[in-house]
Amino acid sequence: MEHISKSQIKLVRSLQHKKFRDELGLFVAEGAKCISELRKRFEMELYIDSANASTIEIAQMSSQKTPQGSIAVFKKPDSTAVQLPTAQRSDSPQDGLILVLDGIQDPGNMGTIIRTCDWFGVRTILCSMDTADCYNPKVVQATMGALTRVQVLYTDLPAWLAQQSAPIVGTLLDGKNLYEDISTIKRNPSSIIIMGNEGNGISQEVRQYITYPIRIPSYPEGVETSESLNVAIATAVVLAEFRRA
Repeated sequence: MEHISKSQIKLVRSLQHKKFRDELGLFVAEGAKCISELRKRFEMELYIDSANASTIEIAQMSSQKTPQGSIAVFKKPDSTAVQLPTAQRSDSPQDGLILVLDGIQDPGNMGTIIRTCDWFGVRTILCSMDTADCYNPKVVQATMGALTRVQVLYTDLPAWLAQQSAPIVGTLLDGKNLYEDISTIKRNPSSIIIMGNEGNGISQEVRQYITYPIRIPSYPEGVETSESLNVAIATAVVLAEFRRA
């Protein structure tokens, strides 16, 4: 295998930045398990390990404190050819549920949410334009290959939500108890679930479209506790409840 060139090292390092990921249509993944999963869906452009690069060179290209020894560059899918989903009833609950992310900023949260959707059979995530890039290296690593099975799209959320007729569920502090008041919604396999920004929650522009506000109650209720749950954990709790028979 030919030794990696300086230009290839420069390319991999440039993909730490969204500007170059967008311009080149490429993204980076690290670690044998993650790379193996991503190869099921994405075309691999470049593979780097100890056979064609030194430990120092791999460390220079890695975004991790402890490099895993293998790095791959993949082609991003052509987002212009993808049609935005429409929430509509289907024969399988796993086919209709859509998660909407409004302003999620932390790459770790973003990656964990994608991985959580993969576990709970949510195949489409629709994001506001200011939500973290799903091809950010930190996001990719946190997904552990879930991007192979979960489609992540970005759009003008208010415009998209205005066209939907399905139930739109949003997590709000003054919403109804998740465990007591959503049995009717859970039976609708085409529901849309919205999760908001880590600090500010769901934006006012998006909040106006919520038809079923919900909240995750603390335990025991009324006792002083943390202000809120981490958004990735909250997403897992909500999806688990929606998948519970």
